[in-house]
Amino acid sequence: MTGVIQTIVLGVLLGGVYALAASGLTLVFGVMNIINVAHGAMLILAAYLTFAIWTHTGLDPILAALITTPAMFGLGWLIYQLLIRRIRQAPASTSVLLTFAIALMIEGIIGLIWKGVFRAVTPGYFNDSVKVGSIYLPTARLYACVTAIAILVLLWLLLTRTWAGRAIRASSQNPQGAMLMGVDVASVAALTFAIGVATTGAGGSLISVLYPFFPASHYQWISRLLGIIVLGGMGNLTGAVVGALLMGVAENICAVYISVQWVTAVPYVVIFAVLLLRPRGLLGARTREDVAPA
Repeated sequence: MTGVIQTIVLGVLLGGVYALAASGLTLVFGVMNIINVAHGAMLILAAYLTFAIWTHTGLDPILAALITTPAMFGLGWLIYQLLIRRIRQAPASTSVLLTFAIALMIEGIIGLIWKGVFRAVTPGYFNDSVKVGSIYLPTARLYACVTAIAILVLLWLLLTRTWAGRAIRASSQNPQGAMLMGVDVASVAALTFAIGVATTGAGGSLISVLYPFFPASHYQWISRLLGIIVLGGMGNLTGAVVGALLMGVAENICAVYISVQWVTAVPYVVIFAVLLLRPRGLLGARTREDVAPA
């Protein structure tokens, strides 16, 4: 029984980090109807930035999120102004093609700078653990999960307690109504995309402590994150958190009781099953077929 509890707890700790990584992806889709396939590549870019900061300064990789988050926010705003803005009103399929091209560009830049080899960030507490009763909590995973939860709370406060957050939610729920109320939907879209990319800064810093990575790792991450938001409900932030926790537990159970080699297949199985059984996801709203999308 202890082994089962241990497996579930470790999966939940992973799920907390996954939730942060997926939050920006589902937020951008919910407000802009854009599927940012480059989200995984941006996570890996942030992981490499964290690796560079840790290597050259010795700064704790989790604290490096204070640097990578604003850096990725700026990158997100720039990408939106130069590229995404031009296809904001286009079908979602157009955004898939454009952001996939952006992902390939980011992968190439990473490979050019850091070469196509695995990197890892291993702070002093990497091999430590905390014992709670009969359960052992890896210190790195615990710190990463607590940090992810804190950032998610800040994101929730931003969306629910600030004017910008209310504008983002209004634009997501009814863009025409938001415009009638004086909301600059175009500016809100730029802010939303930048915030979504900013989450990859913090997420990439946390992921760099938990997993080794190399330039093409973004394929694995985007599949995992898409599985999470499809499971939770596309565009639903709460659903992304629930989906992330379930994904973390499912992957950990697969690794312990089946095989580590099958872990990478879990997101694909989740996507396949959800699309067959419940296409709108666990918390996704049912779409009315008699109403044309905005």
